[in-house]
Amino acid sequence: MSSTAFMPEAAARDEICRVGRSLFERGYVHATAGNISVRLEDGSFLITPTDACMGYLEPARISHVGADGTQLSGDRASKTLALHRRIYGADADARCVIHTHSTHLVALTLKGVWRTSDIVPPITPYFVMKVGHVPLIPYHKPGDARVADLVADTIIQAQTNGAPIRAVMLDRLGPNVWQSTPAAAMATLEELEETARLWLTAEPAPLSDAQIDELRTTFGARW
Repeated sequence: MSSTAFMPEAAARDEICRVGRSLFERGYVHATAGNISVRLEDGSFLITPTDACMGYLEPARISHVGADGTQLSGDRASKTLALHRRIYGADADARCVIHTHSTHLVALTLKGVWRTSDIVPPITPYFVMKVGHVPLIPYHKPGDARVADLVADTIIQAQTNGAPIRAVMLDRLGPNVWQSTPAAAMATLEELEETARLWLTAEPAPLSDAQIDELRTTFGARW
């Protein structure tokens, strides 16, 4: 049973719009790429509409979808809803999922990731503490239902291994990150994108095993 609190629906609608606008204005998303969802206490979901620009979202037009996937109100839900629902189903603490096509992360998959189990190495302490392991999910066309199965299986396997994850990277498409609130998910995304930028720019040596162990001991880093 998760102890993570749920946001009231009205507050969640406003927060989705605020976070979407912030991501758009700072270049983390462009055009109509990307989406945000929030899980509500009754098991239903809010999600940005299909083909919506994240910089110009309106609270009343955010899609409201039942626990069974049935559209309840708002504009037509994003085609990535199935993936979001599987993430929530696999991680009981997830309350918000953000997907973007962030430039440096997509560029990293085009150039070649560090490892399929970790798209970037642990090069900064805040990446280790705030993001953690980020596995690569093989390329499938946008909206492919098989991706939802792969992501859910990856989340469950990470939990089984004792190193829960907060994000996955869809090859050539972009990251999916999840957290307890939209603000927390946005912060995780920002740290991940910045780490990809640093890795592409400098390719620094990873932190040592001793340095990572210190982060585990001192800050409870999940690595």
